[in-house]
Amino acid sequence: MTRRYLLRTFGCQMNEHDSERIAGMLETDGFLPAEAAEEAEVVVLNTCAVRENADNRLYGALGHLKPLKETRPRMRIVVAGCLAQKDRGLIQRRAPWVDVVVGTHALPGLLELLHAAERDGPQMDVREYTEVFPSALPARRAADWHAWVSVSVGCDNRCTFCIVPLVRGPQLSRPMADIVAEVEALARRDVVEVTLLGQNVNTYGRDLTVPGSSPRPLFAQLLRAVDRVDGIRRIRFTSPHPHDFTDDVIDAMAEAEAVCEHIHFPLQSGSDRVLRAMRRSYRSGRYLEWLERIRTAIPGMAVTTDIIVGFPGETENDFADTLRVVEAAAFDAAFTFQYSPRPGTAAATLPNQVPKEIVQDRFERTRSWSGGPRRCWWRAREGSETWPRAPGPTSSCTCRAISLRGRSPTSACRPRIPITSRQRSLRSRGP
Repeated sequence: MTRRYLLRTFGCQMNEHDSERIAGMLETDGFLPAEAAEEAEVVVLNTCAVRENADNRLYGALGHLKPLKETRPRMRIVVAGCLAQKDRGLIQRRAPWVDVVVGTHALPGLLELLHAAERDGPQMDVREYTEVFPSALPARRAADWHAWVSVSVGCDNRCTFCIVPLVRGPQLSRPMADIVAEVEALARRDVVEVTLLGQNVNTYGRDLTVPGSSPRPLFAQLLRAVDRVDGIRRIRFTSPHPHDFTDDVIDAMAEAEAVCEHIHFPLQSGSDRVLRAMRRSYRSGRYLEWLERIRTAIPGMAVTTDIIVGFPGETENDFADTLRVVEAAAFDAAFTFQYSPRPGTAAATLPNQVPKEIVQDRFERTRSWSGGPRRCWWRAREGSETWPRAPGPTSSCTCRAISLRGRSPTSACRPRIPITSRQRSLRSRGP
C-alpha cells in the first residue's frame, strides 16, 4: 500500500529549505506526495513565528484537520518549524490531536518521532541546540535546477522586534569545506543555481575563527569558493545585515562571475530614533552611504528591502523619515510589514504601541510610495540586454513569466533578449 504525505510550508526561505529536507526524509521512508490532506497518512505543517498571523494560520489549519483526524485516527499530524520551537507543549494542549511537535533543532529526528508516535502516542522534541545541519539530510527539491544551501543557522543580533534568535538560537556556521562539497554534489546533479541561506548570512564563519584570534566573517571567502565550482552559473544569498556588508563581500560580489547582481538590504525604518529603539546597528545616513558604495562597485545592482511600519512609538515624523529614505534609496522592490508584537521580544513590552488603524494606513502608504523607484529602474534599463534564467516559477515566485538576469553572459543558458517596456514586470537576475 502506498503511503502519502502532505507538506505545507509557512514563512521564509529557511523554512522552504527545511521543508525540502522534511520531504526528502519522508520519501526515503517510503512516502509519496499527496495532493490533499484527505489522501495523506502524514500531514506536516512547517511553521513560521515571525508575525502574529502565523499563530492564527497554524491553529486555523489544525482546526480544519481535527474532523479529518477523527475519521482517520491513523493519520499523523506534525507541527514543525519556528512556531513549534516557540509554543512547544502549548500546541498539543491547544490541539491534542497533533501527534508530533518537532522544533528547529530537532529536524533530523523527525522519522524517529513519527515511528514513536505510532507506537506510544504524541511526541515532542524542541531541543535547544543543533547537532546535525538540515543541509546534511536527504532532500526533495522543488526545482531540479535550483537548490537552497544552508551556510549557518541562528543569529547573534538582538533586534528588539525579532523572534528569530529565540527560535533558531545563536549563530552556528557550517564548515566551509562541507558547504563547498554540497554545492559540488549539486552541480554534478545539474543544479545551476544555489541560494546560500543564513539568518545573518554575511557574518558566516565568525564563530569558526581560530580560538585566540579576532572573530571575523568568512562570507567573502565562501562566495569565491562557491563561484569556483564548475557548473554553478548563479549564486544568490539571503539575508544579510547592512552593518555587516563589508568591503571584502562587495569585492567578492563584483569579481565572482556567478554571483547575481542582487542584494536584499533590510532597512526596517528610515527614522534614526526608531532604528535605535529597534537596536539596529546603523542609522539612515550610514545605510544610504553603504548602498551608494555597493551600487558604485557593482553597476546595475538590484536592491530589495524590508520595511516595518507601526513599530512602538513610531510617530508621523518617524514615518515621514522612512518614506524619505525609501525615495532616496530607489529600491527595486520593498517588502512592507505591519509591526507585530511577538512574545519574548523586547519590543513586545515597549510603551506607545501604535493603533491598528494607523499601522494599516502607513502600510498602504508605504506600499504605494515604494512602487515608483522600481518602475524607474526598469525604464532606465530599456534597450539594454539581459539574460533569461531557467523557465517556470521559483519557490518564492508564482509568476510563470520568464525571469530575467543581468551580468555574466557566459553563464547564460539561453540567447540574449533586449528589455522592452512590455517586459518591465519581469524579474531581473535580481528579484
